[in-house]
Amino acid sequence: MPHQSYAQLTQRPEPQPIGAIVTGPSQVTFRAWAPWVKALEVEILGHQPETISMQPQPFGYWQTTASNIGVGTRYHYVLHEKLTRPDPASRFQPEGVHGPSEVIDPLAFPWTDQEWKGLPLADYIIYELHPGTFTKTGTFDDIISLLPYLRDDVGITAIELMPIAQFPGARNWGYDGTYLFAPHNTYGGPQGLHRLINACHHAGLAVVLDVVYNHLGPEGNYWGDFGPLFTDHYRTPWGSAINYDGPHSDAVRDLIISNAVYWTRDFHIDALRLDAVHGIFDSSATHILQDIRAAVHAQAAQAGRLVSVIAESDFNDAKILSPDSKGGYGLDAQWNDDFHHSLHALVTGERQGYYSDYGSLDHVATAFRKHFVLSGQYSQHRHRRHGNSAAHLLPSSFIVFTQNHDQIGNRAKGDRLALHLPHAAQQVLTAAVLLSPFIPLLFMGEEYGERAPFQYFIDHGDERLIEAVRKGRLAEFKPFGWKNIPDPYALTTFEHSRLTPPEAHDEAQQHMAAWTKQLIGLRKEHASLGTGLKGHHLRVWMNPEKTVLTIYRKNPNTDAMLLILGFNDQPTGITLSQPKSAWTLLLDNAQPQYADQNNVPLAQASAKIDLTSAKQILPLPSYSVWVYKQA
Repeated sequence: MPHQSYAQLTQRPEPQPIGAIVTGPSQVTFRAWAPWVKALEVEILGHQPETISMQPQPFGYWQTTASNIGVGTRYHYVLHEKLTRPDPASRFQPEGVHGPSEVIDPLAFPWTDQEWKGLPLADYIIYELHPGTFTKTGTFDDIISLLPYLRDDVGITAIELMPIAQFPGARNWGYDGTYLFAPHNTYGGPQGLHRLINACHHAGLAVVLDVVYNHLGPEGNYWGDFGPLFTDHYRTPWGSAINYDGPHSDAVRDLIISNAVYWTRDFHIDALRLDAVHGIFDSSATHILQDIRAAVHAQAAQAGRLVSVIAESDFNDAKILSPDSKGGYGLDAQWNDDFHHSLHALVTGERQGYYSDYGSLDHVATAFRKHFVLSGQYSQHRHRRHGNSAAHLLPSSFIVFTQNHDQIGNRAKGDRLALHLPHAAQQVLTAAVLLSPFIPLLFMGEEYGERAPFQYFIDHGDERLIEAVRKGRLAEFKPFGWKNIPDPYALTTFEHSRLTPPEAHDEAQQHMAAWTKQLIGLRKEHASLGTGLKGHHLRVWMNPEKTVLTIYRKNPNTDAMLLILGFNDQPTGITLSQPKSAWTLLLDNAQPQYADQNNVPLAQASAKIDLTSAKQILPLPSYSVWVYKQA
C-alpha cells in the first residue's frame, strides 16, 4: 500500500459502490472490498483475455480502471494470484452463482416512467408473488402480460416480488441468494427486471422487492474469501450473522446500504421489504435499519419519489416503527404475524407450534384493536414473555394477511387454506384482511382460492447441502407434528407449486375471484374501509359465544361503516344494539354471485338495520360477511 499518514488512514472515506461500474465510453472501474487479500487482479474474459492488477486502497478496498471494454464484458477476480472467484458484488451472473460476472449499466435503461412518483403506502393493496411459479415461463417478462389482470380483474395496487438476487440453480424461493446486486439470470436478469418495473409503473402499480440482509445462502457465497462479511459473534437460524458491528463492519454496512439504494434508485423499486430483521444483530449506536431507512428516504426525496421501507419482524417490538426521536428505527411499516396467527388458529383449530399462543375470538379482536396480540404477555410457544404495546401506532404501519409464502410454504406440504376450509370461511378471512384498517396483502392465487400447494423447493448443486436442507426441513416441522414432507430438491415439488391456469378454474373459484374483487372495490370506494390514518375511529364488539365480531370503522369526513364477520361454523343468531345508527346493506357473501352454489345459506342479511332506538335480533348463517354503510 502506498505510504499514507495515520490521519489519512483513519479518516474513513465516503462510501463508494463496489463491483464493476461503467465510468465512461468503453471504460469500466472495478472496485472490490477484500481486506483479507494480499494480491487482487481482475481477469477480463473473451477472445483476448487480459489480467489487470488492482491497486490497494485504504480500509481494505482495491480498484482499477480498464479501457476498451464495456457492457457485456465477462470477468472474474483472481485472489493471491491463484484463486479464481466471481465478483461477490456482481450486477449479473449469466451462468449462475459459480460462473463469471458480467458488466452491466443499469443507468442506461430507457425508462419511460418519468410521470410515476409512487403511491402512498396507505394506498397499497399488495399481491405477493414468486416470479418462478407465477407464470408458465417463470420470467419477469411473462409477469408483464398479467399486469392488466392484477390491476383490473383483482384490483391490487402493488406487486411484491419474492427475492430475486442470484441464487443457486433455476428454482429457489430466493432466500438463498448470494449476489445481492444481481437479478436472477433465469428470471430475465437486470434487463427483464427493468422492463417489468417500467411496465408496472405504466399500469399504475407499485413494486415491492423482498431483500435479505440477515444472511446469504451457502452455495456460491464467496464473500469469505474476500473479507469478514460475516461474524460468529452472533448466530442466526441460517448460520453466521452478517457483520454489522464488529471489526471491518463499516464496509459491510456501506455495502448493505448501497444495495438498498441501488434497488430504489437504479431499478425504481417503490418499497423494500426487509426479510426477518430479527436475524439482524447490531449493537452500534445507530442501528443498520435506521441507516438503511435514512439512505433510502434521502435518495427518494432527491428523486421526488415515494419509497418505503418495510420490515418483517418476529419481535412484536414497536421500536421497529417508532421514530428516531423516541428511540426507534423509524421504518414505514412491518408485517404483522399476530393478525395472521389469530385468524388462522381460530378458523382452522390448529394449535401446534407458534399457534399455541392463539385461537380465541378475543385474539382476533385484540389484533384489530391493538395490532399485536402478544404485547408483553407470557408466550407458551417461547416459554417467556413476548412483545410490547403497539396500540399507539397507526394501523397504516402494519401489513396483514391470512396467507403468504411463509405461512403456506413453511407447512409440511405447502397446503393452502382452500384445501381445508369451506368456501364461506375463506370469504370471511379474505374480508377480515381486505376490509381491515391495515395494509392488506394477498398471496398469488389467493384471490380465487388456489388449491395447488406452494412448497419449498431448491436447486443446489451440492449433494451434501441438498441432504442438509432435507434434514433441516424435518427438524423445523417437528414441533408441528408434520411428516411426509415433499423433497425440496425434486423438480415435481417446484412444478406442483405453479398456479392453476385460469381456464381450469371451477365455479367456486370464479365466485371467490368475484368476491375478492368486490371487497377491494369497496375498500377503494369507501375511505372508511381503507387503511386507518390519523383520526381513524375503530370499535370492535365481540360475541365469543356466537364467534362473531362486529366492527365499526370511520375515517375523518367519510361515512361510517359496519362489518359483521361471522367465524361461526354453524348457523346462529346475534343481537345487535351498537352502534346507535341506521345502516344500509352494501355486501352479503350469501349473494348468488359469491356463494358456493352447493351450499347456499338459507338466510341473507337484512337490507337495513336500525339501532337508533332498539336492539335487533338477526339470524346469521355460518361464515357470514355483512357490510353496512351508515344510512
